[in-house]
Amino acid sequence: MEPIICRIPTGPLDVNCYIVGCPDTRECLIIDPGGHGERIAETLERLDLDPAVLMNTHGHFDHIGGNAYLMAHKDSLPLYLHEDDLHYLRNAGEHADYWSMPFEDSPEPTNLLKGGEDIEMGSFRFRIIHTPGHSPGGISIYILGHLFTGDALFEGSIGRTDLPGGEYDLLISSIRDKLLILPGDTIIHPGHGSESTIAIERRSNPFLQ
Repeated sequence: MEPIICRIPTGPLDVNCYIVGCPDTRECLIIDPGGHGERIAETLERLDLDPAVLMNTHGHFDHIGGNAYLMAHKDSLPLYLHEDDLHYLRNAGEHADYWSMPFEDSPEPTNLLKGGEDIEMGSFRFRIIHTPGHSPGGISIYILGHLFTGDALFEGSIGRTDLPGGEYDLLISSIRDKLLILPGDTIIHPGHGSESTIAIERRSNPFLQ
């Protein structure tokens, strides 16, 4: 059974927010709501999906700007974040101000991740892969041949490592050791830009040759 996957560009930097739904139970996971909470909520209603889990691939302001709206929209919606990015979530407003970007502070996460967890939702199980380098607590999320990479791996590129907490060699090793080992037909859903596959990035990503 294939998950329902819907991509919504959100926030001032067009972060790809993903809704990943279970056709059986109509529960869904929301990944990286960068903003535009109303648009996300309208999409949930249109798809007849009930948010069960909210997850941030990392704590940078452009990926978490819709957390507050969605957690207010759905009572007791759990928020997952890797423990090593808690500092970035808590201080995201300062970073947004530095770039003169609109931002709404996020509530505290209800669940802190370490990496390696399996999160059950509906009929699906999501594997959490710790992929630091863009930020210390960056994660990727794998489910049934689909990989949500946040700002770790993009089509033909990788995440920035010149921001606080970034580390180029660590990001490259995260991608090589934890993501490129996945089957080649795994579909990559990045935090910005277009989809790709593991096979394409192994073959042609200039940062990974």
